[in-house]
Parts: sequence; structure tokens; C-alpha cells
Amino acid sequence: MRGRYRLAVYLAGATIARTGDELSGPALLLLGLGVDGSAATGSALLAGLTISAAAGGPLLGALLDRSPRPGRLLAWALLAYAGGLGAVLALVEIPAAIAVAVAAGLLNPALAGGWTAQLPGVRGTTPLPRASALDAMTFTAASLAGPGLAGLVTAYAGAPAAVAVAITLVVAAFPAAWSLPAAEARPGKPIRRQLAAGFAVLFRNRALLRATATSTMSFVGVGMAVVCYPLLGAQRLGNPGAGALLLTVLAAASLVANAVLARRPPPPDRTVLVSTGLLGASFLLAAAGHDVVTLLAAAVLAGFAEGPQLSALFAIRHREAPAEVRAQVFTTAASVKITGLAAGAAAAGPLSALSVTAGLSAAAGCQLLAAATYAVVRTSRRTRTPSPARAA
Repeated sequence: MRGRYRLAVYLAGATIARTGDELSGPALLLLGLGVDGSAATGSALLAGLTISAAAGGPLLGALLDRSPRPGRLLAWALLAYAGGLGAVLALVEIPAAIAVAVAAGLLNPALAGGWTAQLPGVRGTTPLPRASALDAMTFTAASLAGPGLAGLVTAYAGAPAAVAVAITLVVAAFPAAWSLPAAEARPGKPIRRQLAAGFAVLFRNRALLRATATSTMSFVGVGMAVVCYPLLGAQRLGNPGAGALLLTVLAAASLVANAVLARRPPPPDRTVLVSTGLLGASFLLAAAGHDVVTLLAAAVLAGFAEGPQLSALFAIRHREAPAEVRAQVFTTAASVKITGLAAGAAAAGPLSALSVTAGLSAAAGCQLLAAATYAVVRTSRRTRTPSPARAA
């Protein structure tokens, strides 16, 4: 019973924090637009918040791995992230606000990998694959609620209020993070050796390397598709809001897929490859579709692929990462994926302006490259996880 309670508190806290994170992106875009009427300002704020994640992820993960109370360190990281968002909201000068957004983005992996790395300590008797699927559902639920909440609050109270709500949600997750259980005592080692050990596991463990490289390339394509969907709605359905609706359908399908597969999760390694192929097929279908039924089918297919891919990725990381570097593996891999998503979104701008078909075709091409990456990075039948000494 205690294990179920801990898992429920973990999932509730993760959902709240991640909803705040998903809300903050659209809110910053709208905030920048309201400051000077330029979409470039909002885009710069969002890019600053996401692009620095790759730098902050490894160090944050290493500190969580070293801490005897990682939940408390995670809680303080959430407060610092919320404080960064508050500073962006308070600053008037745009260059200073962008600089603060970059600094706050260093802590962004706390809301993704930082939380998920603590899952084994709270799952109780719940099988880890099922717990991973439930954890992945918190991301999907947040991606459903966050953008819609941002639009609703902005419509009635303005973009600053939307940023304030995002800050409130991140802070509201503080008690759940603080209550996460203590970790086993870990031998102290210089932070450089700790970082080296985490990177060695990521690069030497072939299953981890394959899953991380495949999903990162896949997420470059997802970032392209996210930019293309509003244009798709505007050009083929006559309403930009229809594109946002397609993204909502995608997130809902992802949630349904993970809910169904949580009882009997499929083999995670194979799921990463299959879901990548399905994402490519969905983007090609969207590129070719000109009617509502076809575009809805493409969005549903993408959701059926994206949700299981995320839960499979979590299952692989939990299975392969040693406990002493688990948080670093999760935060580093999460920060790389966030950067891939940002790179895809940036590349999609000029492509989608030229042709939305070209943008979606490029997104499908990224899935093909991801599948090729999966094939190139081979693993043995039984992947061995390096010992801490070998990893260092």
C-alpha cells in the first residue's frame, strides 16, 4: 500500500510539474509577441529556455546521483527553474530576459529525466515496464493540458498570467519532489570522475546508445512536425486552429496507446524501432493528405507511435543504467532529446515556409535516418552494463 501511495504521489507531482513546463513554452511565445509584436522575440525566449538543456543535463544528473536525498535536490531545482521563469516575466529588456531564459533552461532536465530517474525508488511492487508506461503518460497528459491552458489563460488574462500559472504549477510540485525517498549511500568521488562514468555508460552500453541515438534523431523529425501541423491546418483545412487540434488528437492517441500497453508492455528495444517506422509513415500520410479524415488518421497514427516510443525508452534506460549513474543517464539523454526537438523546430521554419509538404517529408526522412541509426548501432544478445570501475 505504501508503495502504491508513493507511486501515486510521484505521478501526481510529475504531471503537475510537466504541465507547468508544457504551459511555459507557449506562454513565453505569446509573452514575446505581446512585448513588441514580433514572433521572433517569443521564439528567442523559447529557444533560450530549451537550447541550454544539453549543457545542464549531465551536471544536474551527476549531482542527483551523488545526493543521499535526491528528491530534495530535485525540489530545489524546481524552485530555481520557477524562479528563472519569474525573472523572465519581471524583466523588461529582451536581451536580459533571453539570457535569464538560457540560465533557467539549464535546470529544465529536472522536469524530465530528473523525475524519471527516481522511479525505481517509488514503484513498490509495480513492475518497472508498467511503471515506465505510467510515467510516460504524465508527459502526454502534460502535453495535452499545457498548451490548451496557455491559450485559455492568455485569452482571458494575458500572456503574463499564463507564465505566472506555469510558475505556480512548477512550484506546486515541490512537496511531491521533497517527499521522494532517500537513496543508498554512495561513495564520494570527484565530480569529473562521476561525469566521466555517466558518459561512459551512455557510450559503451550499446542498448543505451542505440535507444538514445535513435530517439534523438526521431525527435528532430517530431520537432519539424510540430511546426508543420499549424500550417497544415491553415493550408488544407482553412484554419490554423485545426492544426493545433491535430496535435491534440496526436497527444490523446499517445495517452490511449500507453494506457492500453501499460498492462502488457511489449519488448522495449523492438518498440523503439517499430514506433520510429510508424512515425515516418504518419508524417508521409499527413504530407499527402488533403481531407480531414486522412489528416486525423495521420495524427492518430503518430500518437500510437510517439507514446509507446517514450515508455520503451524509459524501460531501456531503467534496465541498462547502473544505479550510481542512473540520474545522469536520464538527464543527459533527456537534454539531448530536447536539443534535437529544438533543432528540428528551427530547421522546419524555412522548410515549411517553402512547402508544408517538404517540411513533413523531411520529418519522415528523419525517422528513416533514425531507423538506420538503430540498425547501425548493433547490440549483443545480452548487453552488459559496465561496472563503475570500467565505466570510469
